[in-house]
Amino acid sequence: MQSTLRLIRHFLITGLLITAFSMLAVTLLLRGSLPQYDGKAALPGLTAAVSIERDALGTVTLQGANRLDLAQAMGYVHAQERFFEMDLMRRQAAGELAELFGAGAVTHDRKARPFRMRARAAAVLQQLPAEQLQLLDAYRTGVNQGLGALTVRPFPYLLTQTEPVAWRNEDSILVIYAMFFTLTEENIYRELALSHMRAALPESVYQFLTQNAGVWDAPLIDEPFSLAQLPPATDLNLQTLDERLFQNGHLNTEESPGSNSFAVSGALAGGAAIVANDMHLTLRVPNVWFRSRLIYPDTAATDKMHDITGISLPGVPAIVTGSNRHIAWSFTNSHGDFSDWVRIQINDRDSTHYLGSTGWQPLQTVQETIRVRNAPDEALTISETEWGPMIAQDHDKTPLALTWTALLPDAVNLHLVELETVTNAAQAAEIAPKFGIPVQNFIVGDRDGNISWTLAGRIPARSPDYDAQIPADWTPPDTGWQGWLDPDDYPELHNPPSKRLWSANSRTVSGEQLELLGNGGFDLGARALQIRDRLFAQEQFSTDDMQAIQLDYRALLLARWHQLLHSTLESANSNAAWIGALKTALSDWNGEASADSVAYRIVRTYRYEVMKTVLNGFAAPVRRQHADFELPRLSQAELILWQLIEQHPQHLLPPPFKNWQELLQRCAQRIAQQMQQDGGITERNWGMQNAARIRHPLSQKLPAWIAQWLDMPPDPLPGDHNMPRVQSPNFGASQRSIVAPGQEELGYFDMPGGQSGHPLSPYYGSGHANWVSGKPTPFLPGAAERQMKLIPRR
Repeated sequence: MQSTLRLIRHFLITGLLITAFSMLAVTLLLRGSLPQYDGKAALPGLTAAVSIERDALGTVTLQGANRLDLAQAMGYVHAQERFFEMDLMRRQAAGELAELFGAGAVTHDRKARPFRMRARAAAVLQQLPAEQLQLLDAYRTGVNQGLGALTVRPFPYLLTQTEPVAWRNEDSILVIYAMFFTLTEENIYRELALSHMRAALPESVYQFLTQNAGVWDAPLIDEPFSLAQLPPATDLNLQTLDERLFQNGHLNTEESPGSNSFAVSGALAGGAAIVANDMHLTLRVPNVWFRSRLIYPDTAATDKMHDITGISLPGVPAIVTGSNRHIAWSFTNSHGDFSDWVRIQINDRDSTHYLGSTGWQPLQTVQETIRVRNAPDEALTISETEWGPMIAQDHDKTPLALTWTALLPDAVNLHLVELETVTNAAQAAEIAPKFGIPVQNFIVGDRDGNISWTLAGRIPARSPDYDAQIPADWTPPDTGWQGWLDPDDYPELHNPPSKRLWSANSRTVSGEQLELLGNGGFDLGARALQIRDRLFAQEQFSTDDMQAIQLDYRALLLARWHQLLHSTLESANSNAAWIGALKTALSDWNGEASADSVAYRIVRTYRYEVMKTVLNGFAAPVRRQHADFELPRLSQAELILWQLIEQHPQHLLPPPFKNWQELLQRCAQRIAQQMQQDGGITERNWGMQNAARIRHPLSQKLPAWIAQWLDMPPDPLPGDHNMPRVQSPNFGASQRSIVAPGQEELGYFDMPGGQSGHPLSPYYGSGHANWVSGKPTPFLPGAAERQMKLIPRR
């Protein structure tokens, strides 16, 4: 017996020792990949020393003798803190994720590789100005030096048992391409769905569903508009269609990459303009942005320094948004239409030729190889036309080639860096059209109180003889894109009489200017309207007033839906338990998307159920030709719904409902039944459904106890889409900033997910709790806690 006990004790002790040594070995490995925060590092290529300071949040301040040295230092820091995330972005754009993750990523790569973004990035490098190439050279050098200086490769490569691949200049262009995909890819495929609709639906129905303007819009440049009329029964009668076509299909949500941005002039702020910005993206750990400050001498004035504070995008040597003490600038996604599908006629007698703008031409075929980790490579053959790659089919199976701004080499550049030295709002707006970025709303204010809005990025100049919303034939002479829109033709506002500017991904212009930009899937406009009305509710503003607008989660759009659900329940001729439960749950309605509100969750769910039920009715006629068709995101879905609910046309009522009141009641019953299955109607509030799910890219592949260590806490979050405080579990404000140029000390900046990508770093998740609570942290970096210096190696 004693020998057995000794044996058990021996195995237990041995097991504990093995576990302890394993944990120690893992810890030592992880520590080996920690960034260097103190001391010195000697780097070839630097012309002078660069100091690197970090405050309590890990915000990095780089100070050096010139901009090229800072680009090299920025690359060094980005690589040490975020190389894995940089790697993911370049691979996402290039279609090279399977090389890292294996067969599970092949589907993504098959979709991305036909764009041939790595080859296009190389073409971009061929036409960049010399000074931008020098920036990329310096940055690439710094990235590879920072990566090489780590004792152990970054920890995600330990988990995936792979090796990082050195950075190249084209990789920085690929990171910019990744943002093109993030911000504009949705519209590329949206147009395919619109084409299916146009072919299958009567014109009156198509125009009704795709109307561009509505009562919830708040454009900066407005013109009167008229609502599209209800289609007549002679064009469409849903009651006569086969009920099997009215499947309970998926409805594209209103969540889309966007942002809020607004500004007030100095006349309303006591001197300098105030600029507010919160850019909405899918949230992750670490955050997509990197808090940065650059300080270097002004070559035009020996006694002055350039001092830029804002956010950089690891992978690119630029400050994306921020302030340079003279101007502060911000971006929101424009959701204009900057891609077109071209219908391709293949030669019946020779399938290797197509009809181009000058007659029959050979298809250019390119072989691409998808490298797959631990599996055989996959070969892809891609057919290119003069207009772009042939990668889809129209509703009638006609091949389609894609023309997209991102595919043209002169649409991408680093002109954004020029904002670092601009001194007034008008000058910033003047150079914005040449920025090599996805087309964005650009709002800028300066220290003298001026404010400006325009569009940043290259806009195609289209010929007027085709509908850019659906695929078209470009073989007729002078049809298609005819170069770039002249910057003088860009819409612009400088110091508007209202002294206010706002932008929130909805329609910003009207009339002929709207024709120039196109509709790439504008947001409804409820956010923009709520921001605009808050801006006009007072005459003087501080940074606190602007932050209150950013954090506004009043559910103004849903007030009408709350009334509708309440009246629907009151009119129900039944004593069913679910009706009483819903009425009880609605009693805590306070008109806000607050985390503790049960009523908000119910009203929101009801709106979605009605929207899905009604709009899927219009998908039914299209399903006669395309069984799996789903409606794309419709800009004015809210307007469409209320036109139908208020006018209750019998011919547009989807079967099997006998009248609109029955539809509304059945939708209420369905959400009640679903909520009862999910734990009870009154048991779960909005915060339980809207709990944060902000994760590290690798955590979903790891055991839960490790994933919990990498991910941010599941905090209940207030807010939702159609209000300034945009929020879902993993989508929302990737940063919030408010700053008056020249008064940066009074500004604030918050972001989720933290600064560093290393879980043992003191800056992993730094500042995240403040972002959750809405507690502002200063815009400028705080006192330096860690200091190191990069010195030239002679």
